Amino acid sequence: MKRTGLPPEKGQYYQRRPGAYVILLKGDLVLITHQLASTSEFQLPGGGIDPGESPAPALHREVFEETGWRMRLDRRLGFYRRFTFMPEYDMWAEKICTIYLGQPTMQLSAPLEEGHTPLWVHRSDAPDILTNSGDAEFMNWFA
Repeated sequence: MKRTGLPPEKGQYYQRRPGAYVILLKGDLVLITHQLASTSEFQLPGGGIDPGESPAPALHREVFEETGWRMRLDRRLGFYRRFTFMPEYDMWAEKICTIYLGQPTMQLSAPLEEGHTPLWVHRSDAPDILTNSGDAEFMNWFA
């Protein structure tokens, strides 16, 4: 599996954290989120898959929580892993990130999660805006 970002630090324990993320295209625009937590990050909508949860339902839940949008999934594009510290959970994680392609269908509300702001950006600008190199690499396919 391809790794993006920094290599794991020797002697550091990383908890495996599977997640699902989506490229939501609407014409020449893509929906990304700005997460303002301990660090500011621009990312594809999505997040962690809870124990007992399947990727597609987790992705629908996460996208709605972060953006207020409902969506339709078209297909799975691939996956990557990255090693990072997650300050919101006070945890070092090996994130296994599965990336999907989809389309937004309807915005029902503002984001439910505090600190998340949905942003529509031109698809050609998205790879340079996205904070994590794995998201940017997948977005490059559609720029």
